[in-house]
Amino acid sequence: MRTYAKPIAALTCSLALAAGLTACGGSSAASDEKAVTVYSADGLKGEAGDGWYDKVFADFEKKTGIKVKYVEGGSGEMVQRALREKSNTQADVLVTLPPFIQQAGSKGLLQKYVPRGADRVGGADKASDGTWTSVVNNYFGFVHNKKELPSAPKSWEELLDAKYRDRLQYSTPGVAGDGTAVLIKAVHDFGGKDAAMAYLKKLQANNVGPSSSTSKLAPKVDKGELLVANGDVQMNFAQSVSMPNLGIWFPAKGDGRPTTFALPYAAGLVAGAPHSENGRKLLDFLLSEDAQRQVSAVGGGFPAREDVKPTDANAVALAKIMAGVEIFEPDWADIDRNLTSYVDAWKSATGS
Repeated sequence: MRTYAKPIAALTCSLALAAGLTACGGSSAASDEKAVTVYSADGLKGEAGDGWYDKVFADFEKKTGIKVKYVEGGSGEMVQRALREKSNTQADVLVTLPPFIQQAGSKGLLQKYVPRGADRVGGADKASDGTWTSVVNNYFGFVHNKKELPSAPKSWEELLDAKYRDRLQYSTPGVAGDGTAVLIKAVHDFGGKDAAMAYLKKLQANNVGPSSSTSKLAPKVDKGELLVANGDVQMNFAQSVSMPNLGIWFPAKGDGRPTTFALPYAAGLVAGAPHSENGRKLLDFLLSEDAQRQVSAVGGGFPAREDVKPTDANAVALAKIMAGVEIFEPDWADIDRNLTSYVDAWKSATGS
């Protein structure tokens, strides 16, 4: 259970979004030839230095001598930051959840590179043009406070109950990948955009308000400040090691089956990256068999490579969580084309 708990301060410098890349030792990304800069959605780096990123970045530095400089935020935030820096690119590798990895590709932020091991990744989990590949598979979900709610809610409709007023929160669609996933799942479960927005308008009466980062919601649920929040299986399972009151669940529509969809961490080489070769080496390393075998044992996630089939305790527990849950496949091309209209419809419905 995430046993690699030693922080590697000299290796990974976790930067605030407002901070420049000079914060790690005073040199920019472009001036340090033994560095690789990663812009990533949150969830894979442990708060105590015990996450999958912590372990594989340490192993990568030991093997190559290349230091990983790490910048974390919501998926949408990372894409927007990379877009603002397009004329002076700082990132080498971009890791986001869908649909933001597709958005990055359509905005010309990624260059083609097919990492070693990508042939073992399923077709739905990588770009047909070779610009990105999933490195950790994952699924969208929700968390509840097991102490105050021993039994998880079963349906979307239950969340309209007055007991959830000001004790329910989900991250902001269009900014956070998991927040955008709320829209995607609601549109699927309610059978269309209009019905989904009508429901989310009602739910707004209970919603605490916006949050740019999904990972910040789980601690509030664990403490009982919130009863329910959105998240994803990998991140919340990893958090539950130090947050024992977290329970993972998947809402259904009415009395139907609970549903979810794959929400992988997808990585691509940034166009114009100052250290493209180092970025290629890191992408190869993230998809190596050794790194993939640690996805469940260390990171609480699902390997992206189909030939890696872990049997550790985490893998068994994750399979139990997913049992009986219907998995659907979103139309990512449609979502990429219409994401702005979906987010605008959500803003209009909720007054956000």
